[in-house]
Amino acid sequence: MVKTGETIKYKLEQREIDNLSEFATKSRFTKGRKKLEDSCPLRTEFQRDRDRILHSKAFRRLKHKTQVFLSPFDDHFRTRLTHTLEVSQIGRTIARALDMNEDLVEAIALGHDLGHTPFGHCGEGVLNELVKGGFHHNVQSVRVVEVLEDLNLCQETIDGILTHSWGYKPKTPEAQIVQLADKIAYINHDIEDSIRAGIIAESDLPKDCIKYFSSVQSKRLNKMINEIVNNSIGKPNVSMSEEGWHYTTLLRQWMFDNVYIDSPAKMEEKKARNVIRELFFLYVDMLKNVCEENKIERIVTDYISGMTDRYAVEKYKENFIPKGLQSGAKEDYLFKLAKIID
Repeated sequence: MVKTGETIKYKLEQREIDNLSEFATKSRFTKGRKKLEDSCPLRTEFQRDRDRILHSKAFRRLKHKTQVFLSPFDDHFRTRLTHTLEVSQIGRTIARALDMNEDLVEAIALGHDLGHTPFGHCGEGVLNELVKGGFHHNVQSVRVVEVLEDLNLCQETIDGILTHSWGYKPKTPEAQIVQLADKIAYINHDIEDSIRAGIIAESDLPKDCIKYFSSVQSKRLNKMINEIVNNSIGKPNVSMSEEGWHYTTLLRQWMFDNVYIDSPAKMEEKKARNVIRELFFLYVDMLKNVCEENKIERIVTDYISGMTDRYAVEKYKENFIPKGLQSGAKEDYLFKLAKIID
């Protein structure tokens, strides 16, 4: 029960302070937002971040962005959206087990891929070649929440979004959780999707990894999560056990060698790369007499990286595929008949 003068938010914040790990990030002590704003009486600051991301346009577009398989017709293949939801679920499981801030983990997980390009890492690779200074989807995800949609998120959420990619050092244990959950999610669901597509068989997986984790996806996933939880309880940093990480890394490398690079899953990527490249040069040319030259590349990069697979394909067709003459003759004749037929 909320005491007189207290808000639901205050109660939730106090619950975090009383029950979460001493190492957890408490929402009451957030480093705050760039722009000051009134607080919400019902939600903590990290819960507000989660909700803002969930209601963003960039989040909705993830449902039509590639994970591994380009624009899959089979509804059971992952898209960038279902990947994001699986990262969130895995991250929340780990956070709950470690008494870390589950709301912050969820916010970071839901926002981590908002800046991803159409056609997955293939599209990212093309923009990285074309854009001065390169293109990285984690950096673009931060740009989405800070500039393009101006969600005014907490610093901790933005840090987690930026550092979910490997090679970055997260500042909070919650961001560390998402960094690990992202890897665990895509390794496991990409294996399942690749088996479904007939690119690999369960028996093809490296024997030492199968022996350690199991060939059954649910058992393998559970083992990886437990390797993190058991290795991180009561510690300020979250990490997988050394042995568990060794086999996880081996499995990830095996996926790169057998699925992510030069496999049937990548047969259409040459076409996808051409779509991104041609659209990039087209839009740069379109803007030459419209805005300042030093802004053109940034505008085009934001526009293309925000596209879904199908929108990019439609724009390519619209601009590069010839169409027959559009005539209203049939419709005109319909109305003509209406006038002359008794």
